Amino acid sequence: MQMSEVMTDQAESLRRVVNPAPVKVIAVSSGKGGVGKTNVSVNLAVSLAREGKEVMLLDADLGLANVDVLLGLSPEYDLSHVISGQRSLEEVIVEGPSGLKIIPASSGISRMANLSPTEQAGLIMAFSELGNIIDVLIVDTGAGIANSVMKFCSASQEILVVVCDEPASITDAYAFIKVMSREHNIKRFQVVANMAHTAHEGRELFQKLSKATDRFLDVMLTFAGAIPYDAKLRKAVQHQRAVVEAFPRSPSALAIKRVARQLGESSSNVRTHGHLEFFIERLIQADTHNAEVVS
Repeated sequence: MQMSEVMTDQAESLRRVVNPAPVKVIAVSSGKGGVGKTNVSVNLAVSLAREGKEVMLLDADLGLANVDVLLGLSPEYDLSHVISGQRSLEEVIVEGPSGLKIIPASSGISRMANLSPTEQAGLIMAFSELGNIIDVLIVDTGAGIANSVMKFCSASQEILVVVCDEPASITDAYAFIKVMSREHNIKRFQVVANMAHTAHEGRELFQKLSKATDRFLDVMLTFAGAIPYDAKLRKAVQHQRAVVEAFPRSPSALAIKRVARQLGESSSNVRTHGHLEFFIERLIQADTHNAEVVS
């Protein structure tokens, strides 16, 4: 490496420390399971990482966590070990393809409402220290309208709703958007049509959902794109690899790259500061509020 390159890298590192850029937090969710949500999350994260972004993927699907399975990883620790103080956040993170950083799923997330002030401060500090080196955080939430799903989506800046060509998928996606809008005041959503047989079919799926929301809800939907049904994607899953890495020129990989570009170019509806520690603060605040309501 030439001296000029070293100096440029050092300047970039100093810039991040002194004035860290906001982290873009994107929650990937769906009204129902079985629509390929986690596969979309994983491939979006890897695609962004391959474009040179510093990306972290948080597996927040507490009911059916399988990010590690899709990528053939065997994590030894998770976020619960950070909360308990047994491990640092750096020790919990698993490295995926293209330098992707992965935080494995943890049942410890579900007890954030019961964290002591010391535990809360420690968790926020852990993410704060990591925030200087992250450009994008992808949050793979659970499906449906469970409290944990609402919590992660409310704390995120962008929400990507995954749908497929099934009546239940459209109906449940509408229900999800309705709850997020009316109970959490979220008004902007991006929609991706997964496993579409044609681009036209994907657009029609979006229009079907958009027609219902336009009529009954005060929200704005944006079409992020369609991901085609692709034998190469199935083959990548069987080999526990992201399709954008295993078959980068396949139809599904190219479509995912377009979706990633759409998300990157979209204007974020930032509801608060964009740094990583504020995302964790919002999660904790949401849990604390819910606990107070229940009690």
